[in-house]
Amino acid sequence: MTPLLKDLQGPADLRGLNDAQLASIAAELRETIIATVATTGGHLGSSLGVVELTVALHRLLESPRDKIVWDTGHQAYAHKLLTGRLAQFGTLRQLDGMGGFPRRSESEHDVFDGGHAGTGLSIAQGLATARDLRHGLERIAVVVGDAALMTGLSLEALNDIGHRGTQLLIVLNDNEMSISPTVGAFSTYLSKIKLSQAWQQSKTAYDSLIEKLPVVGGGALEWSQRLRRSVVSLATPGQLFEDLGITYIGVVPGHDLHALLETFGRVLELKGPVIVHVRTQKGRGYRPAETDQVSFHGAALPPMELTPDVDAHDPGHFASPGRSTAPHGSGSNGDAVPPAAASAGAKKHPNYTAVFADELVALAAGDRRIVGITAGMPTGTGMARFHAAYPDRAIDVGIAEQHAVTMAAGLALGGMRPVVALYSTFLQRAFDQTVHDVCQNDLPVLLAVDRAGLVGEDGTSHQGMFTLPAQLQLPYLVVASPKDEQELRALLRTAMAQAHPFALHYPRDPGFGLPAVEPPSIPVGQGELLQAGRDVLFVGFGPIVHRMEEAAAALALDGWSVGLINARFAKPLDRGLILEHARGKQLVVTFEESVVTGGFGSAVLDAMEEARQAEPGLRDVPVRIVGIPGDRFVDHGSVADLRRVLRLDAPGLEAQVRDALRAIGATPGPQTDGDAVDGARALPGPS
Repeated sequence: MTPLLKDLQGPADLRGLNDAQLASIAAELRETIIATVATTGGHLGSSLGVVELTVALHRLLESPRDKIVWDTGHQAYAHKLLTGRLAQFGTLRQLDGMGGFPRRSESEHDVFDGGHAGTGLSIAQGLATARDLRHGLERIAVVVGDAALMTGLSLEALNDIGHRGTQLLIVLNDNEMSISPTVGAFSTYLSKIKLSQAWQQSKTAYDSLIEKLPVVGGGALEWSQRLRRSVVSLATPGQLFEDLGITYIGVVPGHDLHALLETFGRVLELKGPVIVHVRTQKGRGYRPAETDQVSFHGAALPPMELTPDVDAHDPGHFASPGRSTAPHGSGSNGDAVPPAAASAGAKKHPNYTAVFADELVALAAGDRRIVGITAGMPTGTGMARFHAAYPDRAIDVGIAEQHAVTMAAGLALGGMRPVVALYSTFLQRAFDQTVHDVCQNDLPVLLAVDRAGLVGEDGTSHQGMFTLPAQLQLPYLVVASPKDEQELRALLRTAMAQAHPFALHYPRDPGFGLPAVEPPSIPVGQGELLQAGRDVLFVGFGPIVHRMEEAAAALALDGWSVGLINARFAKPLDRGLILEHARGKQLVVTFEESVVTGGFGSAVLDAMEEARQAEPGLRDVPVRIVGIPGDRFVDHGSVADLRRVLRLDAPGLEAQVRDALRAIGATPGPQTDGDAVDGARALPGPS
């Protein structure tokens, strides 16, 4: 037949082709993928296995209005070719060429920048939830492989999808690693029954009728549904999905275009989540890849020489010359309530969590895009308040932090402004999702990092001491922490007014009892000069700033002139402000309640080291980093006791600075008229 692929402008053109032409397109896709990957390398086997599946989805869905999410993404070569990238396909995986995974910068048809397995279901759930909140009409489909379906993130997502009954098409691409055995014709027959409109309507009508029966209605309905599930389970290899609340259809032959089109077409009319189990062959159309699926899976492939496989009954197959096969080879997250005040009747100021929750509720009143997410801890994170105000925009995914973060990425892709409130210690579970799903896609997801710093009695497993260094290495992520509860409100508004990933760290502590003010606008990356000084510069990140101020006041009594900077942002750092006030100082000291290895102080030190080469006034200025030591875990105890032991209370900070000053032989400089003012700032609230 006349080649068709070169004239295809986009997936909409598929709707004008007949069955024979669609089969021709599938053959051309295989030929193009094989010929290109033979030169560039790439994920050959997985992409060849989903050619017909890809054609069917793009024939029925209206991309880019409708969304097709490719879990992992290395199976998306046919998708790229059908969405107008044939001319660039020869640059696959080359410098400045086409990426080997979906990339939003390449095409409006690429929903998500992927690459890691198991992300697709959570992304799709987020997109579908955003659609429903916007009352949109777009259809959402996700293609996930049988291996990726076994990841913890996928199972977390399936649990949430079934629980919420989200309208969603899940295509399970099973390339010979069967989830459960096929039981033949009866399974196929049952799937056809479930796809029929009559079955759907009669099932609903029957349940409604039984439930209305006097006396026995409720019990009879439960018995009836159990019986129906038992009968279905005898013939359905996907009973797990049915039990989760997801309609299971399968098994469908994955290289039969007619069967795929017919099945997907009917499934897209069903209500709720549906999983279509499609059996495909990895490497389909290239004999060595079919035979040796392991070697031909990855990007580094065995040598490929292409000639038509004239001995094969299927003329669409290719094989290497001189051989017909390839060589062998190749519950609760511990949502503990903080301990009671030391003395009965002692007044406690609202803590940071409460202030954050109240401010988020206020912001959400004027912005319907804001969605609150937590993972099994609505009370501890304050999200219970958000749920009380906006139950339709509050999501608790259970103990599933990975799904919470990746679902938030999907919500952001769908135009929402998700806020994920997690304890710092539990956010550690979702580091890959923060890197791969949120930051790589540069999405406006706010990570509300509660319990940052020392937590106290819960001990080594719960101290929020590791998240900050982990986040500072991530591109696009803004990392901030307030010096007090009113600055927390301002930084929350800053986060919601910008368009990049944002991590807002705040402690378990009560606030300082400061009166509420209209939150000022704080530009991203702008620190605050609290006090100028001549001898020493203190730079603090987070509420430790107040203890830093107390230490400075104590040093001022001995004649030291101390400059004070509230950094606000660990990333991006206000380098200009810090370097300006570091020039000529005898010592720069950084303060953070986080592990010092690779943390805030290290970021300041990096900035100083980079500037020393061109700045004579910085070359002899030493830097002392004060924080939690990085060589051990911190055991349990009250926060006050732990700060005392680690010398992170105000007297401990003062002592550490005096040790550093003695070590370098520093002495206070001559006093000037302004020194008395510098050392006499009022300190709000308790240390």
